[in-house]
Amino acid sequence: MTSQPMRAPDAAGVARAAAKIAELLPPTPLLECAIDGQPVWLKAESLQPVGAFKIRGAWHRLSDLSEAERARGVVGVSSGNHAQGVAWAARRLGIAATIVMPSDAPQVKLDSTRALGANVVLYDRPGGEDRDAVAQRLVDRSGATLVHAFADPWVIEGQGTTGVEIARQLAERGLDGPTRLVCPCGGGGLSAGLALACPDAEVIPVEPEGWDDVRASLAAGQIVKVADPTMPTACDALQTPATRPINFAVLRQRVKRIEVVSPAEVRAAQRWAFKTLHLVVEPGGAAALAAVLAGRVPTDGRTAIVLSGGNTDADAFARVIASSD
Repeated sequence: MTSQPMRAPDAAGVARAAAKIAELLPPTPLLECAIDGQPVWLKAESLQPVGAFKIRGAWHRLSDLSEAERARGVVGVSSGNHAQGVAWAARRLGIAATIVMPSDAPQVKLDSTRALGANVVLYDRPGGEDRDAVAQRLVDRSGATLVHAFADPWVIEGQGTTGVEIARQLAERGLDGPTRLVCPCGGGGLSAGLALACPDAEVIPVEPEGWDDVRASLAAGQIVKVADPTMPTACDALQTPATRPINFAVLRQRVKRIEVVSPAEVRAAQRWAFKTLHLVVEPGGAAALAAVLAGRVPTDGRTAIVLSGGNTDADAFARVIASSD
């Protein structure tokens, strides 16, 4: 069995991950637009090869595995975006990948993960099996490496490369680094990575209603689970029951505020992105934009918003676009 690595992620690791990813992937666009007359910058991670930023952490983690670890394969747990990132990296590196996914994950995410060559093991939620326990059984049986969706130092560092690209792209436009980074938040992997990558920027994570465990944890000074793990949400990418110590250690030092958005605000943000940017953004990927559009996060001309993913079923997205709530 390969145990979960416990080293702390750091800025040097983010820089190393950024160099690796720059050799592999072109930077995603940083789009300038105006919200309430103020320029803002939107990082279109929905345009990654797997439709989400998760490819960053997956590549950093898997490409650092030893030959012996690669031979034993990897196991991941994900509702779909991390699943595709791990599957994409595994296929490119010739590593066998098994992904534990919820049976009610968007069909497009299930199909895409399988199409990338990963073996998908389903579990039931809400109120069903413990997904981490399912994954651990697979690890114990095969000796594979567990590639956690957010509680892994390599994954955190990889996600932080989003901030490295934002800072570089702003510099290319003659601007200093971002003053504020607004990002969707599930378990806190992206938020922690951005905090390491851009130490001078304010990092504002945004969670969906009912799944604001990171906000509750920071308020309590200790990790708190979601109050009702059976509460439905369209933001499946942000549907994590609790953050982990490795993420919490970074967030409690750097994050001073977290915003929470409603389902209606998320839908409004998806419609805005489609109309204004001509982008398909999934519900979880639109959470940060929703908070800014709702006026709860100030902008100053150097505020960057991460559109973290665009993997959504066509029918579900069409219903959102057609609605007006």
